[in-house]
Amino acid sequence: MSRIGKLPVVIPEKVEVKITWNTVEVKGEKGTLSFDFSKTVAVNVEDGNVIVTKLDDAGKALWGTTRAVIANMVEWVSNGYKKSLEINGVGYKFEVQGKKLILSIGYSHKVEMEVPSDLSAAMDEKAKNVLHISGIDKQRVGQFASKIKAKKKPEPYKGKGIKYLGEHVRRKAGKTGAK
Repeated sequence: MSRIGKLPVVIPEKVEVKITWNTVEVKGEKGTLSFDFSKTVAVNVEDGNVIVTKLDDAGKALWGTTRAVIANMVEWVSNGYKKSLEINGVGYKFEVQGKKLILSIGYSHKVEMEVPSDLSAAMDEKAKNVLHISGIDKQRVGQFASKIKAKKKPEPYKGKGIKYLGEHVRRKAGKTGAK
């Protein structure tokens, strides 16, 4: 049985939760998110809490998941979500110009990417080689960060490329390490 599904989701003061049919809409300071839940679970708002209950045996599978998704939505519309990327290599750099991200990653030309309207990209104040992608939807933030990383994945010999902040890239010894 789900232990997560039993817990109520506490709604902060500046967050509004509205339930219509099988859709939960969460509105907060940062924006609005919606989620279509299964008919095998029921979602109710009681005393400043969102309570998810299972309606039948088929609802057991989605009970905890539905509660976790709603809890994450409440968190994201109040605080947002952020992913950080780090670039390594001589001459490799990020540049943010309005809603355009320009990557200098060792090609003969600069790679330009359009930042989606619901996301924001900002350089770190202290480290020149760190880029922060933020928004209210974890999937959209992660997907855009993944697209940026795919432009130049870190290579195992010198470690040059784009990686997530804190990600460990396994290094190889190269030709001289084989002897």
